[in-house]
Amino acid sequence: MKRHSRGTLAALLAVGLLVGGCGGGDSGGGDGDGGSAVTALVDRVEPLDGPPPTPELPVTVPSSDGGEVTVEAADRIVPLSGSLSEIVWTLGLGDRVVARDVTATFEQASELPVVTRGHDVSAEGVLSLHPDVVLAESTTGPAESIDQIRAAGIPVVVLDAALSLDDVAPRIDAVAAALGVPGAGDELNDRTAERIAAAQEGIPADGDRPRVAFLYLRGTASVYLLGGSESGAVSLIEAAGGVDAGSESGLEKDFTPITSEALAAAAPDVILVMTKGLDSVGGVDGLLEIPGVAQTPAGMDRRVASVEDGMLLNYGPRTDEVLASLAEQLHQGGVAG
Repeated sequence: MKRHSRGTLAALLAVGLLVGGCGGGDSGGGDGDGGSAVTALVDRVEPLDGPPPTPELPVTVPSSDGGEVTVEAADRIVPLSGSLSEIVWTLGLGDRVVARDVTATFEQASELPVVTRGHDVSAEGVLSLHPDVVLAESTTGPAESIDQIRAAGIPVVVLDAALSLDDVAPRIDAVAAALGVPGAGDELNDRTAERIAAAQEGIPADGDRPRVAFLYLRGTASVYLLGGSESGAVSLIEAAGGVDAGSESGLEKDFTPITSEALAAAAPDVILVMTKGLDSVGGVDGLLEIPGVAQTPAGMDRRVASVEDGMLLNYGPRTDEVLASLAEQLHQGGVAG
């Protein structure tokens, strides 16, 4: 189920970006009841300090789809997800990346050619760029495209999808090992752990924990979903000092279509959305027009937290930023602008 849930979200994100889900309306800045607006996160990655690491190759590493893969060069890297792209760039190897997934929205990658959209990997597009190594997730597909890339002699290293804070360090280690820069991986893990710990220090440990409903919205595609226990957001919400309202109300799947009944059972104090999703429904005013939303405690108080699509559930080097922003929005009543 976990692989399925992450795959579902990847596909939804790809669809949302392709149909131009950022159209229309404000993103809710300053609409929190009594709270001040929270500064929006900047969609940029921060590479490690110092000169870029030099890959020590060849290396042989495990691939989560079975067996081992030998990587002999890493001059031309193709990461097939935004999350993996973020790690590669942060390790200091961004100048070696030659393509991106549509969900790699951070600024430094914006000019790269798109060769995959969630579950729609273009094998021909990947191969045309003559990569030395391809990094994929267990949810990447279709399988035929991955097989075609491998059949052409390109090493494809598959990593398990990330679903919680506990996955951050293992993913960084796995990417760094596959690219022959384990030392940079250790350095990045140390930096990331320190920053996550610092973000958690400011999160209230006492008092009521707000109930938070994660809604996936793409108004231009008429997609309105409520996250459950396998949405991938539970760990982040809990770390930010909240309670995942969807899973607490008994939703065991990844996502469920939004209904008035489901929202009433979830009874969220805060609604968490991705920024482009909120834009796609016309901001907070448009969100309140979705049946059932206005009747929730969050809707009545206009308490909405938003985080950039390309950052929210990546569980990687920028998770501390996401955690700090989400905690601030949950506990100060602000709405990200």
